[in-house]
Amino acid sequence: MNRKQLGEWARTAQEIPRRTPVIGRMLGRLISVNWMEASARLAAQTFLAALPLLIVLAAFAPKAVKDVLVDSVQALLGEDAPVDDIEETFAAQGGTKDTYGAVGVLVTLISATALSRALQKVCERCWDLPKAGARMAAWRWLVWLLGWMAAVLFQAPLRHGFGGGTWFGLLLSLVTAVLLWWWTQHLLLGARIDWMPLLPGAVLAGVGMVTFVQVSGVFMPATLERSTDQFGSLGYVFTVLSWLIGCCCVVVAGVALGQVTAVSGPFPKWLGTPLADEES
Repeated sequence: MNRKQLGEWARTAQEIPRRTPVIGRMLGRLISVNWMEASARLAAQTFLAALPLLIVLAAFAPKAVKDVLVDSVQALLGEDAPVDDIEETFAAQGGTKDTYGAVGVLVTLISATALSRALQKVCERCWDLPKAGARMAAWRWLVWLLGWMAAVLFQAPLRHGFGGGTWFGLLLSLVTAVLLWWWTQHLLLGARIDWMPLLPGAVLAGVGMVTFVQVSGVFMPATLERSTDQFGSLGYVFTVLSWLIGCCCVVVAGVALGQVTAVSGPFPKWLGTPLADEES
């Protein structure tokens, strides 16, 4: 490529955001929120803080609840995921209840709010909002965490449509996922953004997550089995962590691109989106 061709290519590249301003803003938003870094941080917090909470609570839950939890995790990873490994993950070890007690569960719950705090930062960065005060946000961290655990617990019944069949289950999963991420944004942003402008992000994150789980369920069981055979429990851990990173990439991208959608085209008029930060 000579100098003249290089100059023409550079001018064309600079004109792309002007010709397609929405695409330009979407790319800019993903960059501004540090998409991959934020996704990796959320995945790490899920693995290191939230999953231990599920394990501790499984030790205190009745067997019926524990069985539902195992089925739900298997539904997320794929129907053919090795159930023995999942059951072993949530199996209560001897003396677990005596070791933790009520105080231990409370401490684990508070520690798990690291995931809520990380997700709140992502939502605030996507909407260019200042950090909320701890007094206003602390109870929201706990409430969101409880809502997240409930959503995880009901994944298997949702996937099967509570006995209504696969297609009805898929519809229920889509609606539930959209509602979950709609509520998540409103809650963690401290209701500083109205409900309607948050809807595009909820749709993108919810539909994206259901699609990701459906697609990953095709190859995750074989990947888990192969990595476990090659590397033992360490391979199982790395595979699950990689899957969590993929999930978080979908969520962060959905919220970030939802903000751009809410301030673009006819959506501000339809949704009542504040346009103070929109570029002219």
